[in-house]
Amino acid sequence: MLIRPRFTEYNDIYLPQNDLDFAIPFLNEDIPLYVDPFLIWKSPSMADKGLHQMVISAFNNLGTLVRGGKIDEAVKQLITASECDEVGLGNSATRQGKRIGKNSAEEVLSLFQKIPYYRDNGFRHFEEIQLFVDDIGKDRISDIACNFMKSFLIDYTHQECSGLGIDMRDVKVDAVYNHTKRNFENITAELPLHPETNKPLLLVPKRWLRHTPWINYDSYFRNHCPQDDISHEGEKLTKVKVLTYNRDNYGLIDSFVKEKERTVDDCECDPLFTQIPVISARRKFQQIKKLPSGKDNGADLKYERAIGELLPSLLYPYLDFAQEQARTDDGVNIRDLIFYNSRNHEFLKEIMDDYGSRQITFEMKNVAQINRGHIDQLNRYLQDGLGKFGVFITRNPLKKAEITRIVNLWSGQRKAIVVLTDADIEQMVEVFDSKQRHPIDFIVRSYVQFRRKCP
Repeated sequence: MLIRPRFTEYNDIYLPQNDLDFAIPFLNEDIPLYVDPFLIWKSPSMADKGLHQMVISAFNNLGTLVRGGKIDEAVKQLITASECDEVGLGNSATRQGKRIGKNSAEEVLSLFQKIPYYRDNGFRHFEEIQLFVDDIGKDRISDIACNFMKSFLIDYTHQECSGLGIDMRDVKVDAVYNHTKRNFENITAELPLHPETNKPLLLVPKRWLRHTPWINYDSYFRNHCPQDDISHEGEKLTKVKVLTYNRDNYGLIDSFVKEKERTVDDCECDPLFTQIPVISARRKFQQIKKLPSGKDNGADLKYERAIGELLPSLLYPYLDFAQEQARTDDGVNIRDLIFYNSRNHEFLKEIMDDYGSRQITFEMKNVAQINRGHIDQLNRYLQDGLGKFGVFITRNPLKKAEITRIVNLWSGQRKAIVVLTDADIEQMVEVFDSKQRHPIDFIVRSYVQFRRKCP
């Protein structure tokens, strides 16, 4: 059973995130990123710019409906647009969210009536609604954008899956916006399905994703909001007061948005994983080196935390980090680092072929010496579902008796356990700095040394 399964591994696609144009979805939870319409607006791609214009046109059509007395239809469309489960973006642990209610929808739509600029011209960046309406945040902005361009995402997903040879089926897709008819409709499209729910999945270009939209309430409040004018001395400045003030002072919002447009070059997508800088890697290893082995003063937890921060950066992009995992074996708490095996390196292909390792487990042990009990714990964990290749991250090399133990495991059960010590981690940091080799070479070296001992 895979830890934190992803769409690609389920479909037997073993490419790292770095090599794909789209953000790899998790199957059982959301990706903690959001589509930022501002990134689409600033894109040099004419296709992206056209998409942004379509999204803005669809959103501003809600104002046209309101002004035409069709408020119920506008409310219905906005509620429909407020959640897009197919893309799996956000913070849900179940890939399912909730749409906004009627009251929130009516409050958003009231901006087309209460603010003269929006009444006469519509929005140029609909993310501005965050600055007027409470409970409208980055998740709603992202979902509204995705729903208004769902027809594009369907075509994009089909194209990407066709190129990778991923199986697709005809499936009903709800709430696809028809830009000609200016309404939502259900259609049938050939798309990949979630393996458990059989619901359609949509892929999103990673170039559109940020942790927070470029136009957001916190940035406005911190750098642009006249806080002293809104709340007098001794009064509590609440978000509701700020939002109410903004509705009566649109000029402030206009100047804030224009400032965001002027600084457009600073707006970049947020990568799904960021390597720590070289200087931080060196400092992190020095922290590790100074820690005593054992548990005194929480040394074991500090060791696990430092290794957990360092190793994902050292092994990227060959190994995508899945998660840090806590497990219990015979009452002993154990912490592992789990990586997806992308198989984009000859060594990684080999351990998949020989040991069935779709993921790779690194067990962290801040002990002076690995003993038989530690080996038995990892041995019990290395089963067919996870794969039969594991790595100990520990302080010192194994002694002769423990080397014999892991060799016997290979001989009897065809399981491979290799060890990375402080000396190995130090060398990995050195090559991470020099970039003349890749740190994964030291796992390869440990494996070669292990196999030489095997019969």
